[in-house]
Amino acid sequence: MKGVLSNRIRTLRFNHGEMSQSDLGQRIGVTRQTIAAIEAGKYSPTLEAAFRIAAVFNVPLDEVFQWEGD
Repeated sequence: MKGVLSNRIRTLRFNHGEMSQSDLGQRIGVTRQTIAAIEAGKYSPTLEAAFRIAAVFNVPLDEVFQWEGD
């Protein structure tokens, strides 16, 4: 099954005090480059990282990531 994983990380970071990619990365234990790649849709996060990102913003996982399948 093909599809696209999109996300709202940039918007969530902006809405939470304009949090930087570095700050988010430090909070979940990954590099700024990893956050940038996830935001750009060039890299899919691990399930653990996805849940950690949602926890930082205190939102459900489906408010951060959306799956658009064929």
